[in-house]
Amino acid sequence: MSKPVVAIVGRPNVGKSTFFNYIVGQRISIVEDTPGVTRDRVYAESNWRGRDFTVIDTACIEELTGDTIVNQMREQVDIAISVADVIIFLTDIKQGITAADEEIATLLKKSKKPIVLVCNKADNFGKDPMELYEFYNLGIGTPLPLSAANAIGVGDVLDAIYEKFPDENEQDSDSEVIKVAIIGKPNAGKSSLVNKILGENRVIVSDVAGTTRDAIDSEYENEYGKYVFIDTAGIRRKSKVKENIEKYSVMRSNLAIERADVCIMMVDATEGVSEQDSKILGEAHEAGKGIIIAVNKWDEIEKDNYTLEKFKKDVYNEFPFATYAPIIFISAKTGQRVNKLFEMINNVANQNALRVSTAVLNQVINEAIAVVQPPSDKGKRLKIFYGTQASTKPPTFVIFVNKKELFHFSYERYLVNCIRNNFGLEGTPVRIIVREKNDKVEE
Repeated sequence: MSKPVVAIVGRPNVGKSTFFNYIVGQRISIVEDTPGVTRDRVYAESNWRGRDFTVIDTACIEELTGDTIVNQMREQVDIAISVADVIIFLTDIKQGITAADEEIATLLKKSKKPIVLVCNKADNFGKDPMELYEFYNLGIGTPLPLSAANAIGVGDVLDAIYEKFPDENEQDSDSEVIKVAIIGKPNAGKSSLVNKILGENRVIVSDVAGTTRDAIDSEYENEYGKYVFIDTAGIRRKSKVKENIEKYSVMRSNLAIERADVCIMMVDATEGVSEQDSKILGEAHEAGKGIIIAVNKWDEIEKDNYTLEKFKKDVYNEFPFATYAPIIFISAKTGQRVNKLFEMINNVANQNALRVSTAVLNQVINEAIAVVQPPSDKGKRLKIFYGTQASTKPPTFVIFVNKKELFHFSYERYLVNCIRNNFGLEGTPVRIIVREKNDKVEE
């Protein structure tokens, strides 16, 4: 089940970052009294009433002018709105309604997204302040008073957001649909692959790197199953991200990875694997997503009997953290092996969601211990009592031991390999959490 996305929008200096920092429980966004200090959209995870959700702190909105920064912040909010399930429109009760508020309200109403109108800086809390009633004129709904600085009224705002979340049963109804994010550098062939699969030019394809700016969702169904393909904007190195719009494309690509079940990492065979490819794939790995490495433009490569294996070796050398990921050599242009992707997607998605029984897991762990004894330090040997699976997507196992500090990373790697050898787990990261025997496991 995908997590709802909440975007906080509003004009400069209304307290968006202060509110964001409070509800995510950590100081992520910069808070300063100077208007416009938050330049980039920042996102983090939060939870309310048992429901996980993603929060986006946007840069401020001002009226469109010739100012580049103003325009980029407006563009940024547009992107946040497009991916949000619920929008918090934050205003300043002390300043009242401004022309900028009215412009934002118009923009938000056009989005047709659920909106929670919040009047911040209502620091004298008790009865609803008289100034609150002015905000009914925005035509967005009932305004809620808030003092983000004093954490007053936060619960009421979060309750209002919660009530507007998509129904969990509705989200579960698409559980058969596999969400696939196509990731990689600009011009690696991501949009060409989506178009080849869909059989139509739904995504703009150009020889100019970085043509696709935004993530685009495309539903698709065939004999293999139901899919949503997310064609992300190409992710450039930060030093190359000069245009403001490309900064937002990177953020949106990261959100696309978060939404996906499986990520297809596109590698340009004509250019080989780069450091930037490794960073992009690392985002998917860290997010715990199923991964397939698709080497594109394979039709343009001169080959001999050793070319494929050599390229495969080079890929894994550049992606040492993702040697579990299957590699497929394709041509999005000609359609070579593209149809084989579906079986791989299904398999990787299933492996990413695999659950192992505690009894079988411990049998594997005990056999692994019998073959290779746990490490020791200064006469003290690591004892592994038992293991259990805490979660899926990715498969995450909790191992209970006598002393956590004795659990060396090399032995962790050994156990992961043993688990993979017994259960497959192709295309998915495997995580191990080490606990001492008295520690509790959070499901």
